[in-house]
Amino acid sequence: MATGKVLRRAVKAAAAGVMHYSGLRRAMAAYRRSQSGGRRILIVSYHRVVSDFTGELQRSIPGLLISQETFRRHLEEAQAAGFELASMGDAVDVMAGRRVAKKDLCVVTFDDGYRDVYRHARPILKQMGVPAIIYLPTAFIGTDRRFNHDRLFHLLRRAQERHYRPVYDTLPAPSLELLGPILSGQKTVSAALDDFIGEHPTCVLTDIIDALEQQLGGGKDLVPEQGDIMNWDEVRRMARDGFEFGAHTLGHTVLTLEPTEVVEREILESKRTIEREVGITVRDFAYCNGWYSDEIIRVLSSNGFRSGVTTEDFPNRIGGDPFTLKRKVLWENFSLGMTGDYSSALTGCQLDDCFGVLGMSHPVPGKRPHQLRAGARGNEAVVGPAVQRSEASRSVVSANVMSAEAASAVKEVP
Repeated sequence: MATGKVLRRAVKAAAAGVMHYSGLRRAMAAYRRSQSGGRRILIVSYHRVVSDFTGELQRSIPGLLISQETFRRHLEEAQAAGFELASMGDAVDVMAGRRVAKKDLCVVTFDDGYRDVYRHARPILKQMGVPAIIYLPTAFIGTDRRFNHDRLFHLLRRAQERHYRPVYDTLPAPSLELLGPILSGQKTVSAALDDFIGEHPTCVLTDIIDALEQQLGGGKDLVPEQGDIMNWDEVRRMARDGFEFGAHTLGHTVLTLEPTEVVEREILESKRTIEREVGITVRDFAYCNGWYSDEIIRVLSSNGFRSGVTTEDFPNRIGGDPFTLKRKVLWENFSLGMTGDYSSALTGCQLDDCFGVLGMSHPVPGKRPHQLRAGARGNEAVVGPAVQRSEASRSVVSANVMSAEAASAVKEVP
């Protein structure tokens, strides 16, 4: 797996060098501009901006991290590529034809409200005069809670250190479906989570993580120190600095498996909480995991929202749907060249979507059918075939042993 990723990185870096220095990159950017209706609208997405990337890499999901230095370089690369760093409102207005842009636009967004953004991204953004929007899961703001993905990553690292053997009989039924592929080395934590939350409501994932934590004995060392969230005072300070905020549900909930009443509550209460706490009008939304449906869009459009952002890495087009805005999700390794150092040529080609033009990227669509499970109520949903598969798997899979190879999967090789 690691060898394949290194090879793909080397191929991309070599191709980027050719495109950048031959002038082909500029031609591809012009082609994308024409395809997009005369102006490119690039929306980039980040999670955590950290001061010590190497140190943080040892204890956090790699794909959420970018160093301060690389983050600054991304902003500089976007400007060098001809983008104006703009607000979400400006981008939506240009897409709708209410405003004509003199340059291509690049909008900087952050999901989840990590405190790293306040500590390490805010100073850079202020110094460079770059606008940004932060999407907040409001039930986490001002608390000591951690997101499910960070909790699971941390618990599995603790399990690795203790040579722990999960006892699936005392965990919720779908636990093997989630943990088995990770502990067998078949999937990283991020990949396994993506597959799992495609079939199970957020509450099922939370139950599994809670039970795994109990099985490991509880205690402070099972709660990750990293991944802390901003408090409301920090949010208000950023708002006073001119940064925008959008809603991201209450509990970081993937909404495509939830009944309409839960969708409405998660969206509207998140919006109202930000408005009450910060004194602003919230008009923008980020879909958790980037997944959306027609039903979710209906709730947004009928309740005063102007946009919804996905994680689909496709170009935005003038006249496109403001509730299916495409974003390019970035992290540190997005910019690593063949030698493992920062590559300006590679970063520029990525921002200009050269690999998309060449068909070398494979974006994942975010639109999903809205699966309203029979018997669902509140934030509880009846789980179906996936649970049955997990139960059946118990009889044929012995997953109570974490081997050295399996343990290495927890490290999430970039």
